[in-house]
Amino acid sequence: MSRKKGAKEEMRTDAWIATFSDTMTLLLTFFVLLYSFSTVDAAKFKQIASSLQSVLTGETGKSILDFNVKTGEVPLVGEPIPTTNANNDTEDIYEKVQSFIKDKKLESTVVIKSDNRGVIIQLRENILFESGKAEIIDKSKPVLNSINGLIATFPNDVVIEGHTDNIPISNYEYNNNWQLSSARALNVLEYFVSIKGQVLPKRFSSVAYGEYRPIVANNNDVNRALNRRVNILIVANEKEATKK
Repeated sequence: MSRKKGAKEEMRTDAWIATFSDTMTLLLTFFVLLYSFSTVDAAKFKQIASSLQSVLTGETGKSILDFNVKTGEVPLVGEPIPTTNANNDTEDIYEKVQSFIKDKKLESTVVIKSDNRGVIIQLRENILFESGKAEIIDKSKPVLNSINGLIATFPNDVVIEGHTDNIPISNYEYNNNWQLSSARALNVLEYFVSIKGQVLPKRFSSVAYGEYRPIVANNNDVNRALNRRVNILIVANEKEATKK
């Protein structure tokens, strides 16, 4: 009996080693896991902090915690949120456009304006087209080439707007001012995209306003000439541009 009891005690003495080894392995795994959590990317940490601050302060805006409204998916933590317009400061765009126009000596040809949608580069009808037509004249192409180089430096959306005066038009090509303004805006867009090869064509769109967005009263020849124009809008506020 005494020999059997001793054998059992010897077996119990050896059993603790397996338990100790398992415990050490688990502890090592735990510390490795803690270390991996501690190596947080600084940029991701800033994004997380910014997102939490927005939530706690009630501010709105895109963050890594926002839903992707187009796909319904939630982005992973640290995943960059793509933006349509990376450069969305109207004042900054205006200064760059103004500086470019001065450098190229286009002040007598181009008018620069801004509104709640963005920055507008305005071209008079007589610079681009013959009366009642929508084909771009050759002498205007150097101006368009310069503007093409300018808008290529911005990631923003670009809208080409066609405007006319209020004198009715009806010829073999266009039945009304809607059609004329549409053709003019589309031809300028196609010049930038198809002929000059602007990258990301999806940034570009054209719109026809006909006679219904005059900048001055259509009560004399001078004013009507001012209303016949093509605007190149560099969009800085996408929501406002959509409202128009």
